[in-house]
Amino acid sequence: MRALVAGLAFLVPVAGFAASEVSPPPAIPPPDPAPVPAIVYSVGGKFDGSFNESAFAGVTRFKNETGSDVREFEIARDAQSLQAMRNFAGRGFAPIVAIGFNQAGAIHKAAEEYPANKFAIIDMVIDAPNVASYVFREQEGAYIAGVLAAMATKSGTIGFVGGMDIPIIRRFLCGYRAGAASVSGDVKVVFNMAGDTPAAFVDPARGNELARAQIDQGADVIIQAAGGTGIGVLQAASDAGILGIGTDSNQNALYPGHVLTSIRKRVDNAVFESFLAVREGRFRPGVRVLGVADGGMDWVLDKNNASLITSEMKAAAEAAVADISAGRIKVHDVVSDGPCPLE
Repeated sequence: MRALVAGLAFLVPVAGFAASEVSPPPAIPPPDPAPVPAIVYSVGGKFDGSFNESAFAGVTRFKNETGSDVREFEIARDAQSLQAMRNFAGRGFAPIVAIGFNQAGAIHKAAEEYPANKFAIIDMVIDAPNVASYVFREQEGAYIAGVLAAMATKSGTIGFVGGMDIPIIRRFLCGYRAGAASVSGDVKVVFNMAGDTPAAFVDPARGNELARAQIDQGADVIIQAAGGTGIGVLQAASDAGILGIGTDSNQNALYPGHVLTSIRKRVDNAVFESFLAVREGRFRPGVRVLGVADGGMDWVLDKNNASLITSEMKAAAEAAVADISAGRIKVHDVVSDGPCPLE
């Protein structure tokens, strides 16, 4: 018995020692997960075939490349914007990206109320310490469209249908006219705006009506810079057997053989970059201006319009891209440079 007790006495410290040797180290808390971004689309929804859908393409790319979730909200009217941003900000989503100039007031207010959060807006500049603003040199992409339209027209008259009559759309119109004039001073440009409220971007019937009126004036190539309204423009062009030009997204496939090209405004790249910057810890407030040189604007050549673009047209468009990128062509900006000289 004494031997057993002695043996147990011996084993106790040994057992205690062994336990301390194999016990796991203190748990290290996992790193904070990357913030989940959120996006508030403009009126018209993410499948508008235009501006919002380009933003949605950026969301899809981010999800595919990072495996991250993205929270999305589609407003039916502008009054819903601020509440959506407050909801996202209060739940810690970051960044919160607003699509469209019409959400500027809402994002400015939300950024003030949630100064620790990060926000971004597409197509408007907000001066705030926690907001990144992405804007585009629309006039550069429009210039290329004007070159192609002037080379494609048989009647000598080309058209332009804009959405809401605002500086961004006037900037596009001036660039289009400049591109056409670079080909021939004899090309006539007829143009109309769909309205003076944001509703002018979501009225395809109005776009169709304006395009048909321009066709009656002899236009045989018509560009739309009108968001969802522009879908009606492209439909009218196809129905009349003439050519339309898409914008924002690649719209060549909507009416194959009747869409001369699409001038893409790379909202998708801006959305993707805004999400990635926060994820990688390199978010910076301020303004980013995206044009032809840095891939912010481009034109599309694919199987749906290949038969419409001659080798001469392709060469002219590529030369315009190169000259704009190198600074040899400076396309007039009605916002910073004053009224369009072609008025």
